[in-house]
Amino acid sequence: MTFYQELQLNQAGSKSLLKNSKTMKEKLYHAFVYMVKIAVTMVFCFAFVTASSIILGKDNSIVGVVVLLCVMVFRNADLGIHTRHSTWLLALFFVIMTVCPHLANQLSPLPALLINIAALAVMILFGCHNPFMFNQSTLVLGYLLLYGYDVSGKSYMLRIAGMAAGAVLTCLVFYRNHKNRDYKRNMKAVIEEFDLSSSRTKWQLCQILCVPLVLCIAQLCNMPRAMWAGIAAMSAILPFMEDMQYRVKKRIVGNIAGVICFTVLYFLLPPSIYAYIGIIGGIGVGLSAQYGWQAVFNTFGALAIAAESYGLKGAVSLRVIQNVFGVVFALVFCAVFYRIMSVKVSVKEETV
Repeated sequence: MTFYQELQLNQAGSKSLLKNSKTMKEKLYHAFVYMVKIAVTMVFCFAFVTASSIILGKDNSIVGVVVLLCVMVFRNADLGIHTRHSTWLLALFFVIMTVCPHLANQLSPLPALLINIAALAVMILFGCHNPFMFNQSTLVLGYLLLYGYDVSGKSYMLRIAGMAAGAVLTCLVFYRNHKNRDYKRNMKAVIEEFDLSSSRTKWQLCQILCVPLVLCIAQLCNMPRAMWAGIAAMSAILPFMEDMQYRVKKRIVGNIAGVICFTVLYFLLPPSIYAYIGIIGGIGVGLSAQYGWQAVFNTFGALAIAAESYGLKGAVSLRVIQNVFGVVFALVFCAVFYRIMSVKVSVKEETV
């Protein structure tokens, strides 16, 4: 494996090389490549988001985050269907992420619930056909981030321009990297494979219904940062309940640990560098291969932003409450939903 090829590995792959190194020299080499990858990635991400903020305005810095996330994920991940169809679908997803979150923010919680369900239905059914690719962690996360950091007026016009440019960039990178992959499945086949008896379809429906419902309840309860609850629910929803229980436990423990670590840093570091705590979190996520540790470090960036608006105490309280609510609600909702769907399928099979 060349130096460049090793740079392309994810955290788990790099750590596997480190773990299986036979000599100290080999271990030091793999550790060096791993640290170079983290450094290059962080510099590139920081430069990309900073440039987008300068061009589109500070209120639209989240556009740079979403576009960067899509480019980095979909250069390797695919949608499991014909590349040409996938490319058009990615363009459609960008349209949905640009229009629907903004529209939902203009409505009361109940009409917004319907908008969010319809938007997520398209992205989940066509973009997340393979649950274990975790495309929902990109598409639904991007949607929720744009929903949580909505803008209006001139800023929204700039957001449209930024998302359009991001769509072109993502589609070009995606098509270039996946054009030689041979998939017989097309969009019609995806629709035909929709089956209420399959764990995949049940999982998709749970994502489509549960995440918008969490947002709606949070808003009806006048809880700020409702997107945090939605993101927590999205990350916890998996096809199998055993995996969900593991995620819920790790998410709660990881967020509490992250809040504690952030609070310690907040009091130890001078106010002038509070904004860089989020960067520390980003580095931590890059070094983490396990979900629990990723939950810890993801907390840093969220709290660094929220503390500016709500103060440390308010941000910490919101983070814990929203995340616990999101994952617990998702766990209960999916347990009931999976059970109901299983009973309905069993009754249908018996009548047939």
